[in-house]
Amino acid sequence: MGNSMTGYGRDVLTDENTTVTVEIRTVNHRFLDFSAKIPRSLLFLEDKIRKIIQSYFQRGRIEVYIGIEGEGFVRKHLKTDWDLLEQYVEQLTKVKNIHHIPGEIPISVISSMPELISVEEMQEHPDGIKDAILNSTKNACEQVVKMRNEEGTHLIRDIVNIMETMQTTVSLLHSSRSSVIEEYRERIHNRLKDYLNENIPLEDSRIYQEIALLAEKGDITEEITRLQSHIDLFKETIKQEGTIGRKLDFISQEMHREANTIGSKSTDAKIGEWVVSLKGDIEKIKEQIQNIE
Repeated sequence: MGNSMTGYGRDVLTDENTTVTVEIRTVNHRFLDFSAKIPRSLLFLEDKIRKIIQSYFQRGRIEVYIGIEGEGFVRKHLKTDWDLLEQYVEQLTKVKNIHHIPGEIPISVISSMPELISVEEMQEHPDGIKDAILNSTKNACEQVVKMRNEEGTHLIRDIVNIMETMQTTVSLLHSSRSSVIEEYRERIHNRLKDYLNENIPLEDSRIYQEIALLAEKGDITEEITRLQSHIDLFKETIKQEGTIGRKLDFISQEMHREANTIGSKSTDAKIGEWVVSLKGDIEKIKEQIQNIE
């Protein structure tokens, strides 16, 4: 059975003073399109997350969001430029001696120089945290898959109902084949009469042979047969596992082509209504298929 490409999954990981939230949203897309919004401190995991996504999904736009609350995986510490500090002390001592300034050099003088002491952030990525985030990503993927399966079941049910309506319409068209041929033959006959100004030799069997040959072009039997074949293939394909969206889309286009041809071969009002109904149902199916993986 085909799955929907619309889904959502969320998993929360808590470690001491840090909370990591993994969210995954998926929507329909012709191909697999991956995008991620990940904090800089976790960018090193992006490639592994991408591989996890590829193992779960074949089609759809997949958006992964990872948020961090709390201290995160960054530890801060002070860094002192000792070489520069030695030069400051040396210069300050020299000034003190030259100008006979009494007392010691206050520590506040040194602390007021920002280039001497700076705050550095050190990223820490314990292996346990890495694995936990990747597991959270998998958990979120599982939720998405479950939701896509459920949505897919509803989509398939709707499509099957539409297909049943189409089948009824095709049966009506099938029972009207002979009237379409007769109506087409009559149309040709009347055109010939108008063209020849009523001087058509009605007793000439060759004229009727030509009319019969032309009338065969108005026969919708082949189109109905192909349309029924497409419907049968569609029903079989929709039961298959895996990625079926593109194949269903192709079959629906072929069904639309046959419906157009049937419509062009008949001017009968009732048949015209059936064709319009048929094309409307095919359009509904094509819209639904856009959401199937």
